[in-house]
Amino acid sequence: MTNTYFLKGGTLIDGNGGEIIENSGVLIKDDKILDVGPADRVNAPEDAEVIDVTGKTIMPGLIDAHIHLLGGKNLDLASAALEPIEVQMGRALNALPKLIDAGFTTVRDLGSDLGVHIKTLIREGQYKGPNIQTSNQVLTQTGGHSDFHMLPPEFNKHRICDGVSECIKAAREQFRAGADVIKICSTGGVLSEKDDPRWPQFTVDEIKAIVYEAEAVESYVASHAQGEQGIKNALIAGVKTIEHGIYIDDEGIEMMLDKSAILVPTLAIVERIVNEGHMHGIPDFAIKKAKRVYEIHKENMRKAYKAGVRIAAGTDFTGCDPADHGENALELELLVKYIGMSPMESIVASTKTAAEALFIDDKIGTIEANKQADIIVVDGNPLDDITLLGNTNNIKKVFVKGELLKDI
Repeated sequence: MTNTYFLKGGTLIDGNGGEIIENSGVLIKDDKILDVGPADRVNAPEDAEVIDVTGKTIMPGLIDAHIHLLGGKNLDLASAALEPIEVQMGRALNALPKLIDAGFTTVRDLGSDLGVHIKTLIREGQYKGPNIQTSNQVLTQTGGHSDFHMLPPEFNKHRICDGVSECIKAAREQFRAGADVIKICSTGGVLSEKDDPRWPQFTVDEIKAIVYEAEAVESYVASHAQGEQGIKNALIAGVKTIEHGIYIDDEGIEMMLDKSAILVPTLAIVERIVNEGHMHGIPDFAIKKAKRVYEIHKENMRKAYKAGVRIAAGTDFTGCDPADHGENALELELLVKYIGMSPMESIVASTKTAAEALFIDDKIGTIEANKQADIIVVDGNPLDDITLLGNTNNIKKVFVKGELLKDI
C-alpha cells in the first residue's frame, strides 16, 4: 500500500488566507506534506499514487477548537451524570467517524472524562479519528458553571476547587491524567441551572495559579468566559483563549488585542439551543438563557471581529441532538452569516487561527511543506458557497497524518 500521494489539479486554499492556486499539486509522504504549489512545479516520485482532483478544492483539515466528547444522549447534564460511563464511551467513540466524515481532522475537547482515553485508543490504532487535544475535567469553583449544582455533589464529573492551593492541585491532577490544556470557568453559563452567564467565577489569584501550573509544563489555559468581568479576570491572569465571550465589552476587546488572546465564539451551540432545544430535552432554564443572550452574543462577536480580535471556529457541540458531531461546519456558516466574515476568513478561522488557538500551528492548520498532512478535498468551491462544507457528501477525501480515512 502506497504511503505517497500526489493530489493533482485541484484549487488550493492553503489556510493562510491569501491567493488560491488553480491547478495545484500537493505531495504527501507518510505523515508529512513534502511539497505544494502549481501542479507542473511539484515533482512527484514514480511510486506516488496520483489522485486527480480537478474541479475540486484542496484545503487544510478543518479544526473545531471547542467540542466535548461526552457521549451523553441529550444536553440535560443532570440526566447525563446518572448514566454509566461505559455507555457514554460507546456513544463518544461513535463521534469519531462522524467528525472525519465532516472533514474535521483536529478537535479540542474542552471538558470530558473520556477524551484522554479516546486519544489512547486512537494512538494504539484501535480506532481511527481526528487529532485530539483535551483538557480532561473542567476546573470550576463551588457552585460554578461546571459544578453540576442541579445534583448532589457526589455526581459531579468535573473538578471543584476553591482557593489558590486547591486550584494548583486541581491543575496538576489534570496533567497527571493526560490533559493537554486546562479548561476553567471564569463565569456562569447557559446550561448550568443556578448561575448566570454574567457572574464572574474564580478570583484573579486563583486563575493566575492555574495559568502558572499550565505554563510550567508548556501548556496554556482556556476559559469558559461569558460575562464582562469574568472575561477580563481571565485575561488579566494570562488565559490564552476566551470561550464564548457573550458579554465582552470594549475594554475586554482592547485587552484581547493587547494580550493577543483568541476568541472562540461558539455561535453554533446557541443557534441550535434557541431553534431546536425544545425538541431535544434541553431544560427550560437553559433555553430561556440562550434566548436572552442570542442577539447580544452575535452583536458583540461582530464588534470583536471588526476590532481585529483573532477568532477561531469552535462549536461547543457534544455529540447528541441538537449538537451532534458531524455537523460542526455550521460554525463556519454562522461566522459568515452573523459576524460578517468572508468565506475565506471563516476557513482561516477553522484552520490556521484554530491551530494557533491550540498552540500547534507549527504542525497543522495550513498546507505547507513539512507540516502534518491533515488535508481534505471538497467537491466545489466553498469560497463561492461556504455552506458546501456543511454537506458531508461534498467532503470527498480526508487525510489525517497522511492516512486516507475518507475516500468517496
